[in-house]
Amino acid sequence: MDTTSAPLLVGGPPPGPAGLTAVGVSAWFGDNYVLDRIDLEMAPAQVTALIGPSGCGKSTFLRILNRMHELVASASLGGEVLLDGRDIYAEGTRSQDVRKRVGMVFQKPNPFPALSIRDNVLSGLKLARIKTTDADALVEQSLTRAGLWREVRDRLDDAGGALSGGQQQRLCIARSLAVGPNVLLMDEPCSALDPTSTRRIEETIAEIGHQITVVIVTHNMQQAQRVSDRCAFFLAGENEPGRIVEQGTTDVMFTSPSDPRTLDYVSGRFG
Repeated sequence: MDTTSAPLLVGGPPPGPAGLTAVGVSAWFGDNYVLDRIDLEMAPAQVTALIGPSGCGKSTFLRILNRMHELVASASLGGEVLLDGRDIYAEGTRSQDVRKRVGMVFQKPNPFPALSIRDNVLSGLKLARIKTTDADALVEQSLTRAGLWREVRDRLDDAGGALSGGQQQRLCIARSLAVGPNVLLMDEPCSALDPTSTRRIEETIAEIGHQITVVIVTHNMQQAQRVSDRCAFFLAGENEPGRIVEQGTTDVMFTSPSDPRTLDYVSGRFG
């Protein structure tokens, strides 16, 4: 079976990578001002890494990109997030429709432990009310893209919770990919994993990064260099909101950034 072309999804997002652009995005939790006027273009079919010390708003920004920020009762925001030129917060735009197109992989793997591997992959479709004409083909394709198919193809009926931590994270990636998103957000997906599992997930990012748009938060500077096309460096001063100090191609950001704070951070002098 050819697993490189997507099986038909009925009611799913339009196929292909999408551009994602933040325009003047600011964020609050109650009176706490956490992000200040973020402008960032995340190009289609590229990997954008969000780097910077803990507490500078990277994960908050990531959650704004698929409308998870609004799930916190005290949260508010300003600015626009444009998905292929259309504001995902525009009146009448449903958050569920946004999340079909902009998937999320979290820091800690969160498969449904009692569901089988196969049902874990397909669970996102049920939640999003998307149908497929060939479930078996979709399961194989999604697990292949996530770099997990060869390891689990003979035990698809085993519980997802029986997998190792690294395998569970790749299963979560497969679950997200099964919906056919245009963008995949990843919040420190390797932070709790061993080096071997980290390498496999980085290989997965390299594979899918040319097929969809990927935005990843990472504190691992070597990882940012390995997997990303572009980087955005976030920084927050004491009692100040997070801002983007500098953004650009990964090569330039790590070899000849324009701001000395960027060089200090990527060189490990702070953070």
